[in-house]
Amino acid sequence: MKLYSTNNKDLRVSFQEAVFNSMPQDKGLYMPLEIPQLEQDFIDHIEHYSLPEIAYTIASTLLKDEIPAGDLKVLIEDAVNFNAPVVKLDEETFVLELFHGPSLAFKDFGARFMSRVMAYFLKDDEQLLDVLVATSGDTGGAVALGFLGVANTRVTILFPKGKVSEVQRLQLTTNGKNIRAIAVDGTFDDCQTLVKQAFADNELNAKFRLTSANSINIARLIPQTFYYFNAYAQLKRKGFKDVVFAVPSGNFGNIGAGLLAYKMGLPVHQFIAATNANDTVPRFLESGVYETKPSVQTYANAMDVGAPSNWVRIMDLFKEDRSAIQGLVKAYRFTDEQTLAGIKEIFEKFNYVACPHTAIAYLATKAYAEENPNDESAKVFLSTAHVCKFPEVFPDDILAKIELPAQVETLKNNPELFDELGKEFEGFKKYLLSK
Repeated sequence: MKLYSTNNKDLRVSFQEAVFNSMPQDKGLYMPLEIPQLEQDFIDHIEHYSLPEIAYTIASTLLKDEIPAGDLKVLIEDAVNFNAPVVKLDEETFVLELFHGPSLAFKDFGARFMSRVMAYFLKDDEQLLDVLVATSGDTGGAVALGFLGVANTRVTILFPKGKVSEVQRLQLTTNGKNIRAIAVDGTFDDCQTLVKQAFADNELNAKFRLTSANSINIARLIPQTFYYFNAYAQLKRKGFKDVVFAVPSGNFGNIGAGLLAYKMGLPVHQFIAATNANDTVPRFLESGVYETKPSVQTYANAMDVGAPSNWVRIMDLFKEDRSAIQGLVKAYRFTDEQTLAGIKEIFEKFNYVACPHTAIAYLATKAYAEENPNDESAKVFLSTAHVCKFPEVFPDDILAKIELPAQVETLKNNPELFDELGKEFEGFKKYLLSK
């Protein structure tokens, strides 16, 4: 598997190099030189395959000989050892639950796969691998649990102070060992900027072996395709052949993985990008002007991204053709007030408790269905996080229905360890050098 930079189509690097370097020096993002097509026989009979079997087929098709078949199977069976069920709400509406992994968020797919790939490639005598991560909520927890105790690695997680939920914070700050957490006095975009600045700093790169576990890392993107194919397999078992996916979208890695799956041959009728007030992409699709803006804090905090990094990958997938994207991706935006109303509606209509991100995806699904009444496709909206992470948004009657997972109870009994920094790069650089 060879990859290039979105800023330099002539660049060629191996998968291993892209995994460890995360971002090219030209500040682009790595993309596969070729996007291989899955065998049509596999797509036609995908309903007969399990999630690990589907994951292995996709990974081996993309990676080719980067990891021997036997090793890759073991790696995937270890990384993808939890379910991602499609739950029926009505005859055409389904929710894809992606929160059954250890950190209770969809990021477990990417973080667990990536940590195991890195561990596979790492040699015992190599320089310590420093993993830098910016999180708006769920990425950090998934990465922390994915890398906790992995030999020869050290993870530094930056999160916006006061802008993540209690459970999300505890998942970052109660690990110890090789996991460090920093509360940044700023937004997620500020955290993400600090990470990017670190990768571009010559002194830091000379001293440390830096890599990222954010969705800019290609090893995070690849495993997120697994659950789209697996959802399609489940729907085929229910008699559906056409599917619409509604995706809560912040940094646009999740829907980017879905579009990569589409390019590999997954039959998808329509993608829906569901956003909150951070609506950079919907505005671009409407106007043709791509204009980032400072992120705004909302109830769906994992989507509070004003400058979505992965959008350049999506533009690259479609050769910068906005009209081609518009044909496949519809975008909707919703306010906090609408989000709360959506949570209430899902509960009253389906007796289903949805997190704010899931509620936004539901609202987008509903809006699309109302605009396309003759579309008989299965409408699937992605549920990206367990509801226990957002207790402050639920009224008492819904809150009473939420069962707290055992691992969350354990978190509350553990001491927190984290540092605090401002959003200036010099402070972050000094921290890294001094530690």
